[in-house]
Amino acid sequence: MARRFVIWTTVLSCGLGAVVGAQPPTPPQLEGPITLRDAVALALEHSPALRSFDWGRRAAEARTLQAARRPNPSLSATVEDIGASDATVQPQATLQLGQLVELGGKRAARQHVASANTALAAWDYEAARLDVLTQVTSTFLGVLAAQDSVQQTSTALTLAEQIRRVVGDRVTAGVVSPIESTRADVMVGTARIERDHARHALDASRRQLAALWGSADATFTQAVGALFAMPPVPSFASLEAALPKTPEEARWTSEIEHRVATLALARAAKVPDVTLSAGYRRFTSESRNAFIVGATIPIPWFDRHTDGIRAAEADVERARAEAAAVSIDLRSRLAAAYRDVASASEAVAVLRSTVIPAAQSVFDAVQEGYQLGRFGLLDVLDAQRTLADANRRHLDALTRFHIAVTSVERLTGAPLQ
Repeated sequence: MARRFVIWTTVLSCGLGAVVGAQPPTPPQLEGPITLRDAVALALEHSPALRSFDWGRRAAEARTLQAARRPNPSLSATVEDIGASDATVQPQATLQLGQLVELGGKRAARQHVASANTALAAWDYEAARLDVLTQVTSTFLGVLAAQDSVQQTSTALTLAEQIRRVVGDRVTAGVVSPIESTRADVMVGTARIERDHARHALDASRRQLAALWGSADATFTQAVGALFAMPPVPSFASLEAALPKTPEEARWTSEIEHRVATLALARAAKVPDVTLSAGYRRFTSESRNAFIVGATIPIPWFDRHTDGIRAAEADVERARAEAAAVSIDLRSRLAAAYRDVASASEAVAVLRSTVIPAAQSVFDAVQEGYQLGRFGLLDVLDAQRTLADANRRHLDALTRFHIAVTSVERLTGAPLQ
């Protein structure tokens, strides 16, 4: 997957994201081959999950703007003492304007809470983008592996048919028993079943990949990528050093800031607000006017907001504990993924250097010896089965290697260099 590293670098450095509009984009119908870059771009553009996260981020930004708004003034109008039985009581009309004045830094604290919430939404969006990248990469790897499996099983079927022709010639010549022809037919039938199974698996993998950009059918001809290329693996220490910058760990810095801002807002709520008012009063019987001013302040008699402050303090400490737990979990998962990378890499190295060359040499020698009458058909079948098993193990090890690399890249948020 040499192209994978270009994709991760491009997306993470240039900030490639989903294009969000009033209407979801129509999934394209691709023709011709597709690369990992194409698959990632399509998934990022058409992913419904990313569109929902982007709208969530926009909502958080709007809430930040709303938190900065000041309270609206209030207007009240009253008419008193209308139709009073006492002639000395005269009707009066009052028009009054009031304004709530927030004290204790409530408005600034509210803004800090909303701003921290926006930062959290941004981190969640980045994590969602990485999830899409990881899913596309893993599925694309599955398509590449399925394509190679089809090729391997097709080659095995061709070899089985060649062996059956050789067996047929030897049976016709009376050199071997006709039962060997039946064995050869069984070998060909088994090889054809495996080839057909590989084709069905490839079709399913192609549909899974196309579904990531919302397409019901996989119209591309083939996936193009270097499945057999293996990038160098950096040290575990260098990978671990990148974890604090990943969305999973970095978001907890914003989460703690959000909890601290919420605590500041709870403490600010302890300070009573003042409502200032000013108005105009008209004494209708005497045709006299007067101006009135006033102030209203609640008395913190029953509720001093102490329980709310204690709850906010507990939330801050809980966030710090959760951040520490997430940090430990990320390092544990990275260690497991790194172990899988190393294990698969070693398996590929052994298979390439020893197992596959030896199995190929044995198969070639036994096949040639069978034509000369030195080996029986069972020897040929066993050698062919051993070679096919070695090739399957190689493909499995390569797939496990790239999947493990993808897991490491997801945890560190960057391609392996």
